[in-house]
Amino acid sequence: MMDSESKASVAVVSGASGGIGAAICRQLVGAGYRVVATARKPESLQLLQRELGDYLYPLVLDVTDTEAVKRVASAIPANFSDIGVVVNNAGHDVGGRRLFEEGSADQWCDIVDTNVQGMIRLTHALVGGMLARGAGHVINMGSIAGLKPYATGTAYVTSKYAVHGLSETLRLDFAGRGIRVTEIMPGLVRSGFAEQRLGDAQQAKDFYDSSAQCLDPDDVARTVLFALQQPRHVEIAQLVVLPV
Repeated sequence: MMDSESKASVAVVSGASGGIGAAICRQLVGAGYRVVATARKPESLQLLQRELGDYLYPLVLDVTDTEAVKRVASAIPANFSDIGVVVNNAGHDVGGRRLFEEGSADQWCDIVDTNVQGMIRLTHALVGGMLARGAGHVINMGSIAGLKPYATGTAYVTSKYAVHGLSETLRLDFAGRGIRVTEIMPGLVRSGFAEQRLGDAQQAKDFYDSSAQCLDPDDVARTVLFALQQPRHVEIAQLVVLPV
Protein backbone atom coordinates (compact mmCIF):
# COMPACT_ATOMS: atom_id res chain seq x y z
CA MET A 1 0.00 0.00 0.00
CA MET A 2 1.35 3.41 -0.92
CA ASP A 3 1.47 6.22 1.61
CA SER A 4 -1.04 9.06 1.47
CA GLU A 5 1.36 11.58 -0.11
CA SER A 6 1.02 10.49 -3.74
CA LYS A 7 1.66 7.47 -5.90
CA ALA A 8 3.81 9.79 -8.02
CA SER A 9 5.87 10.87 -5.04
CA VAL A 10 9.65 10.72 -5.27
CA ALA A 11 11.87 9.85 -2.32
CA VAL A 12 15.43 11.12 -2.03
CA VAL A 13 17.58 8.74 0.04
CA SER A 14 21.08 9.75 1.14
CA GLY A 15 23.78 7.28 2.06
CA ALA A 16 22.27 4.78 -0.38
CA SER A 17 25.42 2.94 -1.50
CA GLY A 18 24.85 -0.01 0.83
CA GLY A 19 23.51 -1.22 4.15
CA ILE A 20 20.45 0.56 5.49
CA GLY A 21 20.34 3.12 2.67
CA ALA A 22 20.26 0.51 -0.10
CA ALA A 23 17.67 -1.51 1.83
CA ILE A 24 15.47 1.60 2.11
CA CYS A 25 15.71 2.12 -1.65
CA ARG A 26 14.62 -1.47 -2.26
CA GLN A 27 11.66 -1.17 0.09
CA LEU A 28 10.51 2.11 -1.44
CA VAL A 29 10.84 0.97 -5.05
CA GLY A 30 8.98 -2.22 -4.12
CA ALA A 31 6.17 -0.05 -2.73
CA GLY A 32 5.90 1.97 -5.93
CA TYR A 33 8.02 5.02 -5.13
CA ARG A 34 10.49 6.51 -7.54
CA VAL A 35 13.77 6.96 -5.69
CA VAL A 36 16.72 9.29 -6.09
CA ALA A 37 19.56 7.37 -4.45
CA THR A 38 22.50 9.53 -3.39
CA ALA A 39 25.93 8.55 -2.10
CA ARG A 40 29.60 9.24 -2.73
CA LYS A 41 30.29 5.88 -4.46
CA PRO A 42 29.18 5.86 -8.12
CA GLU A 43 29.93 2.16 -8.60
CA SER A 44 27.61 1.12 -5.76
CA LEU A 45 24.84 3.40 -7.02
CA GLN A 46 25.15 1.97 -10.53
CA LEU A 47 24.82 -1.57 -9.17
CA LEU A 48 21.70 -0.53 -7.26
CA GLN A 49 20.24 1.10 -10.35
CA ARG A 50 20.82 -2.06 -12.40
CA GLU A 51 19.07 -4.05 -9.67
CA LEU A 52 16.05 -1.77 -9.26
CA GLY A 53 15.66 -0.42 -12.78
CA ASP A 54 14.09 2.78 -14.01
CA TYR A 55 12.36 3.51 -10.69
CA LEU A 56 15.74 4.50 -9.25
CA TYR A 57 17.91 7.43 -10.31
CA PRO A 58 21.51 7.32 -9.02
CA LEU A 59 23.04 10.65 -8.03
CA VAL A 60 26.59 10.98 -6.76
CA LEU A 61 26.50 13.39 -3.83
CA ASP A 62 28.65 14.20 -0.81
CA VAL A 63 26.40 15.76 1.84
CA THR A 64 29.39 17.62 3.28
CA ASP A 65 29.81 19.53 0.00
CA THR A 66 27.69 22.62 0.61
CA GLU A 67 27.61 23.85 -2.98
CA ALA A 68 26.84 20.42 -4.43
CA VAL A 69 23.92 19.96 -2.05
CA LYS A 70 22.55 23.38 -2.94
CA ARG A 71 22.48 22.25 -6.59
CA VAL A 72 20.90 18.86 -5.91
CA ALA A 73 17.37 19.82 -6.98
CA SER A 74 18.60 21.06 -10.35
CA ALA A 75 20.65 17.85 -10.82
CA ILE A 76 17.55 15.65 -10.62
CA PRO A 77 15.74 14.97 -13.93
CA ALA A 78 12.20 16.24 -14.43
CA ASN A 79 10.56 12.84 -14.04
CA PHE A 80 12.08 12.57 -10.54
CA SER A 81 11.47 16.17 -9.50
CA ASP A 82 8.20 15.66 -7.58
CA ILE A 83 10.03 15.13 -4.29
CA GLY A 84 7.69 14.27 -1.45
CA VAL A 85 10.04 12.35 0.84
CA VAL A 86 13.57 12.97 2.09
CA VAL A 87 15.30 10.14 3.94
CA ASN A 88 18.42 11.48 5.64
CA ASN A 89 20.44 8.30 6.07
CA ALA A 90 24.01 9.37 5.24
CA GLY A 91 26.34 9.02 8.19
CA HIS A 92 29.54 7.44 9.46
CA ASP A 93 31.71 6.86 12.49
CA VAL A 94 35.10 6.47 10.81
CA GLY A 95 37.77 6.25 13.48
CA GLY A 96 35.20 5.81 16.23
CA ARG A 97 35.13 3.42 19.18
CA ARG A 98 38.13 5.20 20.66
CA LEU A 99 38.56 7.41 23.66
CA PHE A 100 38.13 11.10 22.91
CA GLU A 101 41.83 11.97 23.21
CA GLU A 102 42.86 9.07 20.96
CA GLY A 103 41.30 10.61 17.86
CA SER A 104 41.92 13.98 16.29
CA ALA A 105 39.54 16.92 16.50
CA ASP A 106 39.29 16.86 12.70
CA GLN A 107 38.12 13.22 12.75
CA TRP A 108 35.45 13.93 15.33
CA CYS A 109 34.26 17.08 13.55
CA ASP A 110 34.02 15.19 10.25
CA ILE A 111 31.60 12.73 11.86
CA VAL A 112 29.41 15.59 13.08
CA ASP A 113 29.63 17.35 9.71
CA THR A 114 28.33 14.32 7.82
CA ASN A 115 25.81 13.06 10.35
CA VAL A 116 24.28 16.42 11.33
CA GLN A 117 25.28 19.24 9.01
CA GLY A 118 24.80 17.01 5.98
CA MET A 119 21.27 16.31 7.17
CA ILE A 120 20.61 20.02 7.58
CA ARG A 121 22.02 20.82 4.13
CA LEU A 122 19.99 18.20 2.26
CA THR A 123 16.74 18.89 4.08
CA HIS A 124 17.08 22.63 3.53
CA ALA A 125 17.84 22.12 -0.17
CA LEU A 126 14.72 20.01 -0.78
CA VAL A 127 12.06 21.11 1.68
CA GLY A 128 11.01 24.21 -0.26
CA GLY A 129 9.02 22.21 -2.81
CA MET A 130 7.26 20.26 -0.08
CA LEU A 131 6.34 23.45 1.74
CA ALA A 132 5.00 24.93 -1.48
CA ARG A 133 2.77 21.87 -2.02
CA GLY A 134 1.82 21.64 1.64
CA ALA A 135 2.77 17.96 1.78
CA GLY A 136 5.91 15.96 2.45
CA HIS A 137 7.79 13.73 4.84
CA VAL A 138 11.29 14.10 6.30
CA ILE A 139 12.76 10.94 7.79
CA ASN A 140 15.97 11.26 9.80
CA MET A 141 18.11 8.26 10.69
CA GLY A 142 19.01 8.61 14.34
CA SER A 143 20.19 5.91 16.73
CA ILE A 144 19.65 4.63 20.23
CA ALA A 145 23.01 6.35 20.77
CA GLY A 146 20.91 9.53 20.72
CA LEU A 147 19.14 8.28 23.84
CA LYS A 148 21.95 6.71 25.83
CA PRO A 149 25.66 7.58 25.49
CA TYR A 150 28.52 5.11 25.67
CA ALA A 151 32.26 5.48 26.24
CA THR A 152 34.44 5.71 23.08
CA GLY A 153 31.54 7.18 21.12
CA THR A 154 31.89 10.89 21.82
CA ALA A 155 31.52 12.27 18.29
CA TYR A 156 28.99 9.70 17.08
CA VAL A 157 26.84 10.02 20.19
CA THR A 158 27.03 13.81 19.94
CA SER A 159 25.86 13.62 16.34
CA LYS A 160 22.90 11.41 17.16
CA TYR A 161 21.81 13.59 20.08
CA ALA A 162 21.90 16.47 17.59
CA VAL A 163 19.81 14.48 15.08
CA HIS A 164 17.26 13.95 17.83
CA GLY A 165 17.14 17.68 18.60
CA LEU A 166 16.96 18.58 14.92
CA SER A 167 14.07 16.18 14.33
CA GLU A 168 12.13 17.45 17.33
CA THR A 169 12.58 21.08 16.30
CA LEU A 170 11.80 20.54 12.61
CA ARG A 171 8.55 18.92 13.69
CA LEU A 172 7.65 22.09 15.56
CA ASP A 173 8.69 24.35 12.68
CA PHE A 174 6.63 22.36 10.17
CA ALA A 175 3.58 21.84 12.39
CA GLY A 176 0.36 22.60 10.54
CA ARG A 177 2.16 22.96 7.20
CA GLY A 178 1.64 19.44 5.85
CA ILE A 179 5.15 18.08 6.46
CA ARG A 180 5.67 15.16 8.78
CA VAL A 181 9.00 14.47 10.51
CA THR A 182 10.00 10.99 11.68
CA GLU A 183 13.15 9.97 13.53
CA ILE A 184 14.18 6.31 13.23
CA MET A 185 16.38 5.19 16.14
CA PRO A 186 17.81 1.71 15.51
CA GLY A 187 19.89 -0.42 17.79
CA LEU A 188 22.85 -2.38 16.48
CA VAL A 189 22.51 -3.18 12.75
CA ARG A 190 24.77 -5.73 11.05
CA SER A 191 26.00 -3.93 7.94
CA GLY A 192 29.18 -2.45 6.52
CA PHE A 193 29.09 0.32 9.12
CA ALA A 194 31.47 -1.33 11.61
CA GLU A 195 34.04 -2.14 8.94
CA GLN A 196 33.89 1.47 7.78
CA ARG A 197 34.34 2.62 11.37
CA LEU A 198 37.16 0.22 12.30
CA GLY A 199 38.85 -0.17 8.91
CA ASP A 200 39.15 -3.94 9.32
CA ALA A 201 36.69 -6.63 8.15
CA GLN A 202 37.62 -9.19 10.82
CA GLN A 203 37.37 -6.67 13.63
CA ALA A 204 33.96 -5.65 12.32
CA LYS A 205 32.79 -9.27 12.20
CA ASP A 206 34.05 -9.85 15.74
CA PHE A 207 32.25 -6.71 16.90
CA TYR A 208 28.90 -7.90 15.53
CA ASP A 209 29.46 -11.49 16.66
CA SER A 210 30.08 -10.28 20.22
CA SER A 211 26.48 -9.06 20.39
CA ALA A 212 23.67 -11.43 21.27
CA GLN A 213 21.57 -10.23 18.35
CA CYS A 214 21.69 -7.60 15.61
CA LEU A 215 19.13 -6.02 13.35
CA ASP A 216 19.37 -6.41 9.57
CA PRO A 217 19.22 -3.38 7.25
CA ASP A 218 15.84 -4.62 5.98
CA ASP A 219 14.46 -4.40 9.53
CA VAL A 220 15.21 -0.69 9.61
CA ALA A 221 14.04 -0.12 6.03
CA ARG A 222 10.63 -1.58 6.85
CA THR A 223 10.19 0.97 9.63
CA VAL A 224 10.73 3.78 7.11
CA LEU A 225 8.00 2.37 4.90
CA PHE A 226 5.72 1.92 7.93
CA ALA A 227 6.05 5.61 8.84
CA LEU A 228 5.33 6.66 5.26
CA GLN A 229 2.25 4.48 4.96
CA GLN A 230 0.35 6.12 7.79
CA PRO A 231 -2.63 8.37 6.99
CA ARG A 232 -1.79 12.05 6.54
CA HIS A 233 -3.16 12.91 9.98
CA VAL A 234 -0.80 10.40 11.66
CA GLU A 235 2.80 11.43 12.31
CA ILE A 236 5.19 8.79 13.63
CA ALA A 237 7.48 11.05 15.63
CA GLN A 238 10.00 8.42 16.73
CA LEU A 239 10.56 4.73 16.14
CA VAL A 240 13.02 2.95 18.43
CA VAL A 241 13.96 -0.34 16.77
CA LEU A 242 15.77 -2.97 18.84
CA PRO A 243 16.93 -6.54 18.24
CA VAL A 244 15.49 -9.15 20.60
